[in-house]
Formats: sequence, C-alpha cells, structure tokens
Amino acid sequence: MTRPILDLDDRDDGHVNPSREPTIADLIEARMNRRTVLKGVVAAGMCGLFGGTLPTPGATTRSARSVPGFTEIGRSLDETTHVAPGYDVQVLIRWGDPIHTSGPPFRPGQQTAAEQEVQFGMDNDFIAFMPLPHASRTSDRGLLCVNHERNTAHLSWPKMSPGNYASRMTRERCEVEMASQGHTVIEIARAGNAWHLVADSRYNRRITCRSTAIRISGPAAGHERLKTRVDPAGMRVMGTLNNCAGGVTPWGTVLTAEENFHLYFIGKSKQEREAAAWKRYGIDGRGIYLWGRYFERFNLDREPNEPNRFGWIVEIDPYDPQSTPVKRTALGRCKHECATTAVSHDGRVAVYSGDDERMEYVYKFVTRGQYDPSRPAANRELLDEGTLYVAKFEENGKMRWLPLVFGEGPLTAANGFRSQADVAIEARRAADLLGATPMDRPEDVEANPLTGHIYVVMTYNDGRKADQLNVANPRAPNYCGHIIEIAPPTVDGKPDHTATECTWGFFLLGGDPVNPKHHARYRASVTPNGWLCRPDNVAFDPKGRIWIATDGQDDSVGFADSVYAAETSGERRGITRCFFSAPRGAEICGPAFTPDGTTLFLAIQHPGDEKGSTFDQPSTRWPDFKDGMPPRPSVIAITKADGGEIGS
Repeated sequence: MTRPILDLDDRDDGHVNPSREPTIADLIEARMNRRTVLKGVVAAGMCGLFGGTLPTPGATTRSARSVPGFTEIGRSLDETTHVAPGYDVQVLIRWGDPIHTSGPPFRPGQQTAAEQEVQFGMDNDFIAFMPLPHASRTSDRGLLCVNHERNTAHLSWPKMSPGNYASRMTRERCEVEMASQGHTVIEIARAGNAWHLVADSRYNRRITCRSTAIRISGPAAGHERLKTRVDPAGMRVMGTLNNCAGGVTPWGTVLTAEENFHLYFIGKSKQEREAAAWKRYGIDGRGIYLWGRYFERFNLDREPNEPNRFGWIVEIDPYDPQSTPVKRTALGRCKHECATTAVSHDGRVAVYSGDDERMEYVYKFVTRGQYDPSRPAANRELLDEGTLYVAKFEENGKMRWLPLVFGEGPLTAANGFRSQADVAIEARRAADLLGATPMDRPEDVEANPLTGHIYVVMTYNDGRKADQLNVANPRAPNYCGHIIEIAPPTVDGKPDHTATECTWGFFLLGGDPVNPKHHARYRASVTPNGWLCRPDNVAFDPKGRIWIATDGQDDSVGFADSVYAAETSGERRGITRCFFSAPRGAEICGPAFTPDGTTLFLAIQHPGDEKGSTFDQPSTRWPDFKDGMPPRPSVIAITKADGGEIGS
C-alpha cells in the first residue's frame, strides 16, 4: 500500500544532505564487526550491543510485576481500533468538535475558518496531560494539550482528490487549513473510568497559524533575516504550523515543534542571501500548501524572509490562557519532530530534538541557567540562553555532542556565519560543517524518567543505497527503522544531561526477525504479533516501561499502525508486545500517560488516508461511522476496565 500523491510527510527530500560523514548504517556495521571480532561470534556481539551493558544511573532491579500485563493482540488492517482484552477505548475529542459550550457544531465539508478557530483542529499529533492544579500529580483532572500537524484535504472537502487539490483550493479553504493547524488546549476531567471535555473551562484555547500572534525570542529575535514588511522589527510572527511532536518543561509549559515548514511557501524568488539556506531546508517555491496564492507572507516573491520565521520550537503556557506563545530561537531551526526535556544533576535543563528527515541530525540544547522549582517566574526565560549541540556517533560505543557556537571551529564569517543568530537560523548547515552523524529520519527523542537514558527513534530511511548493506542493519532501503539508546554519565548517581560525551547502543532494530530481508534484531524472541516496523513516538509509563507508536506499518508490512510495550531493563528488555492498533490509513501519535498510569492518551492521525480514499468514499468513517461523515482525526483515552494501571 502506498500513500496518496499529496503526501505531506514524505515530500521532504527534494534536496540532499551534502554531508560525507559516515551514515548510521556504516557505524552499525563498524561497531558490530568490532564486537564480533572481540567476542568471536555474532551472537556474542549482539549481547554486547543489545544486552543492557549501558550504565543505568540510580537504577534498581524491578520486580517481575513490571512486565507489561496484557494479552497481546493480533495484526489488523480494517476500519476501526483494536485493544488488548480488559481495556476500553474512548473517543475523547474529534476534529471539528467545538471546544467551548457555545461553539459551532462540525459541518463536514462546509467548515469556515471562523468555525475551525473554535473547534478542535485536524490531524492531531503530540499530546501532553498537564494536571490541575498546576504542579500537582492529579490524574483525574487536567489540561490536554494537543498539536495539529497538517491537513488531509481530500478527506476534508467533497469532490476533492490529491490530483485536483490545486484547482479546488479557494481562499476560504486555505484559511480553514491555517485555522486547523497549530495547537489546542482543553480542560478534561474523569468521572469513574470515563473522560469528558469541560466545555465551559476558561483554559480552553486554540493557537493557530491564522490568528495567533507569537513572540520571537533568543539570538534570532530582531535579526535582519526575520524582518518582514508586516513585522519590520523581526520580533513577532503570526502563528505556528506543521506542529508535530513536542515536550513539557519542568516549570509547566508545553513545547510544540514546527516540522515540515518548507511545504508552505510558493514563488520563484532568487534572493542570493537565502538561496543556500533554502536549498538546505528544501524550500524550492513548489510548496504543497497553496496559501501563498492568497496570503503574501507565504509567497517567496513578496516575503523572502518569512520561511526563516518557521522551523522553531514554540513555548506555550497552557495554565495562562492570556499568555503569548514564544518561539525560542536558541534551540535552533530545523524540521523539529519533538522537544523533550530532562533536568540534569546540577539543575540545568536539556532539550532533545530530532530533525525528521532522511540523513538528518539529532540535537540537544542545554540551558545556561538552572531550573528553580521555588521560583517559577525565574524559569520563564531559561530557554533563551544556553548551548545548542548536534550528535556525532562513533563506532567504539561513544558519542559526542558537538557545540553549535558562533566563532568556534568552522562557524565563522568565512563560512557565512556572522552571529549566533545565523547559526540558529541555519542549524543544519552548521551541523554539516561540524561533521554530525546523518541519521535515518530521527523522530522522537525521549528520556526515561527512571534511568535518565535517552531513546532516539529512527523511523526509516528508504533512501539508503545497496552499497550500505551491513551485518547489523543490512536493509537497502531501510523500511523498518530502529531505536538507539544513549546513556549519559552520572554525577552522584544522577544523569548528567549536560555531558558532551556519552555511551550508546541499540535498543532494537525493527522488522520481522524471521524475515531474512529485514535483518531485524531484538534482545530475544518476539512473537509473530510482537515485532514492529517504523517506530515513531515513544512514551514511558510510571514503571519506566517504553510504549512505542508506529507510523507507516501499512505501507511497509501491510498491517495497521500499532502501539507496542516493552521493558527497558532485565531479561525481557526490548521484547515488544502489541497492545493497540489503529484504523486503516491512520498513524498513531503522541502517547501520553496520566501521572498514575491509569490512562493512556493517543492521537489517531489521518484515519482513512490511503490511495483512492476521499471525503465522498473514504476507506473508513472512523470514529463516527455515519453516512456523509468523513474519517476524523481524534484523541482517544485508553483505560483498564478494572480502573488499574495500564499494563498492570
């Protein structure tokens, strides 16, 4: 099965990363061969790579009760969801649902931009559950913060198809698209085992590309390359877009990542100053979205600096509905998949992010200041000062974080960098010059809260060439993806997320271990239903177990995207088991637990997005299953029927 022609996820490779550094495949081969020589057999080498040899800071041996306790489900590819026996699935909120009591109802195929501004957005992605009250551990009332990444036009309007999108897009429809992306904050509450929207909550809010003013902060704020006719100061931008994954700060704000911003700009401008940067980010004037027809800021001929105002991490305070979101430019500009945080041993905060494209990089930002839980106001600007790093992996099991600092190494005027603002705006090119390691579509990057280990998810890389075949990951192309585990050093038993040298290994190499073409690797045997392909987003439950959501299993191996659970230590480390599967055409995003682990929230994105599936004749009408109603991206809440912890 293939994605439709209008594929907003996979149109990211109109350019090529010029780096000649070894690919991650080369490093896997080199490291595996070295271990094999030392150990004498491949199996012994696999034990060294996958057998939990990485140091675990402050770890204690967990009991057998921490093994995920559910009956594994089988494979599926049909119109609805499936979950392990003894669990319930509730559709909490759907695209088009009003977020206020007085909000307009969803009118499929007839939405206006004004309506969409006060309705739940489309193609939900990242989810954060923020307890109420602020800084509590409450698990039955909180704010649900949800990203909206993209639009699926052929499932939004009648008689629309990927082939006629350009001819059928009007100004009003473009505005609906602009209003549907961004972010939603809603208050939710649980009664018994069921969740509901608190529709009259003062917290309920939409943040959109169409109408939300966002402040720019950090080194690029006010820079000439961010100035436009509408914003001659370069300090304020209208909206955020293509909001993929994200993160939560220790001080209670949400970070939302702007990913494939190159899709939004049309025009033929040949501006020399930005030509190299445009090429490196894939901005070619042939954007898929047609907003530039009607809105000058998305037309390169009219506003050549506007692309520089996207591709950032945006900080949102969900607890203050009157607050202005902020684009934190110190964290660098790329096609950010996520922005997840970890507090280091000394109180400084690290923000991890993957640049979600084939052969791109993994980044880390470390704050200069320390997080102070006793002084909330002092934490507000922590993300404006610090050091941005990019990852370089080495075959000896070490990896280094290379600083992206103006004036150091090649990041000088001789290479076109005149300030830290230039480094932040062109983070990719800066990383090229430092020799960072090109990766296989790095997506989510998450820290296990119990161990401090960092899990870096590579979804897949179908651009890998046949001459890159190797023992550990001999896939050309690599359709199955893998997960890398990084262990930072410790100080007094606490992980040092500020460290510039760490240890790394493989958590798993995705695919079917009995299929010789996949060359998959797990710690031990997985069941026929337990192996996974194309991991994307991950989350950790209160016991430190990893839950992995996939994106694209239908394309690669012919069954629905699913959620898998696995232990992160012990004998069953990395042995994945299938817990949930999505409707056909959907990917699963944003896994998030309540603090007590009794609810797992999931974003079901673009259900029915398959070849030939349209608004008029979709391949599924999930979740409403009503004539005339298209498939609707939705957030679901999974609970255990007896009210216990997920996986207990």
